[in-house]
Amino acid sequence: MLLYVLIGLCLSLAGVAGLQFTYMFYLDRIDNERKKRLHELEKECRSLTNQLASVKSELKMKNDMLAAAFPEFEEEEAWADVIDDR
Repeated sequence: MLLYVLIGLCLSLAGVAGLQFTYMFYLDRIDNERKKRLHELEKECRSLTNQLASVKSELKMKNDMLAAAFPEFEEEEAWADVIDDR
């Protein structure tokens, strides 16, 4: 009778160990997917940073052109006119 109890206990422990291995593989897969996603987000962030820098330089160039073409208007006054119109 004790032999059957020990066999049952061994099989239960083997099942628990199998469940832990399965969970460990699952966590490893999730970790790899998160690392891939983080890498994709970092790439996208670099791309968006480059786009932002180019847009800022283009905006600065256009503001300089407007300032050269219309020196009587300053940026703050234009905003004040827009605010007063509303």
